[in-house]
Amino acid sequence: MRKIVAGNWKMHKDREGTKAFVAGLMELSVPEGVEVIIAPPFPFLAAAVEQLGGSAIVVAAQNCHQKVQGAFTGEVSAAMLKSIGVKACIVGHSERRQYFGETDTAVGEKISALLENDITPIYCCGELKDERVAGRHFEVVTAQLNAAFAALSAEQLKRIVVAYEPVWAIGTGLTASAEQAQEMHAHIRSLLASYGEAVASSVPVLYGGSCKPDNAAELFANPDVNGGLIGGAALDGKQFAELIRIAGAH
Repeated sequence: MRKIVAGNWKMHKDREGTKAFVAGLMELSVPEGVEVIIAPPFPFLAAAVEQLGGSAIVVAAQNCHQKVQGAFTGEVSAAMLKSIGVKACIVGHSERRQYFGETDTAVGEKISALLENDITPIYCCGELKDERVAGRHFEVVTAQLNAAFAALSAEQLKRIVVAYEPVWAIGTGLTASAEQAQEMHAHIRSLLASYGEAVASSVPVLYGGSCKPDNAAELFANPDVNGGLIGGAALDGKQFAELIRIAGAH
């Protein structure tokens, strides 16, 4: 299975910063079997797509709305993203759930909208610190996946990327141990297997909790960790390039 290194820029960089980062990225030699994804803020998506041209590097959005169109001020539909060449989209990120009240049901609708527009959903799931401490982490992630995937067929699920993000490790400097990451990724793989072995064997599961060059090798070496959804380290060209190199070595 391919390794994926996906950079979620969140609300960082301006137009010139985006152009400079993409220019540096295009000079890299991406290892065989590694897919590189960047997710700039909405205003810079079209510029990134244009600058990358025929490159294999994928441009992703950080969110979308589930409806095709309508009176939803400030929102962007999957069809709009498709029209500018966006190929992937992050949905269900913990920050969207925390700050904007997104539910598993809404995220499931977003996944369907993206698939209808041939855009790859990068679906985020993961537990809060108190849920981990209480030993409910498997229960929480199971409920999130079942709710989001309820209306999807096995063929649709094979077109999704899953990102496990232990919420307690995002922006805190904490990181799940390699053993904790593998344990949860294996659990997610078993849930995917309930939709068919073809789903379990084709869906990449990324780690999304403070993955950096100094811990990536240990994380990526796990059999069920197929790369990372990178936050802070994705904003620095040298760190991001090193993560791509490490992914290629595993």
